[in-house]
Amino acid sequence: MTAGVTTAGMQTVIYPVTDLASARELYSALLGAAPIMDEPYYVGFRVAGQDVGLDPNGHKRGMTGPVGYWHVQSMEQTVAELTARGATLQGSVTDVGGGKLIATLADRDGNTFGVLQQP
Repeated sequence: MTAGVTTAGMQTVIYPVTDLASARELYSALLGAAPIMDEPYYVGFRVAGQDVGLDPNGHKRGMTGPVGYWHVQSMEQTVAELTARGATLQGSVTDVGGGKLIATLADRDGNTFGVLQQP
């Protein structure tokens, strides 16, 4: 069976954190890089084509651990295709700024994953 979803791979991982300042220091050391985005609501790094984000509000939104985001061309088509095949949309599709859309889904076993559409 061939899926109708087109993906550019898992290129983004978001970690829910409770102490953004400490997490920024830890991940800066781990990744050997300074953040490319450093705001009170999100700190983001880009290393070797991979985006790593720290979300201080993630736990409040139900994140229990890191979520990997698959980059897709069409959010609407992807969510429709995946929910038709048994995934459950967790919350709603969200514009996180500048037209970048994200959605979090769970498979039938409760495994959480995300999809991301660039503007």
